[in-house]
Amino acid sequence: MKTPSFLQNLVTFYRDGFRGMTVGKTLWLLVLIKLFIMFAILKVFFFPNYLKTNFKTDESRSNHVRQELIDRTD
Repeated sequence: MKTPSFLQNLVTFYRDGFRGMTVGKTLWLLVLIKLFIMFAILKVFFFPNYLKTNFKTDESRSNHVRQELIDRTD
């Protein structure tokens, strides 16, 4: 009989653990909702794509980034 590998034991451990959760499922749902809000919604409103809106070509974007990096090191 073949012994289960480490990976199979790990998958079984987490699968059984998540199945047995009661309060944990609700907490994981809250964590996932919070991450969605942080990365999807807040990014759109608070972190606009500055380079895409202010520069038309990739070359002008790269020149701007290069110039900003040079200016900040002085």
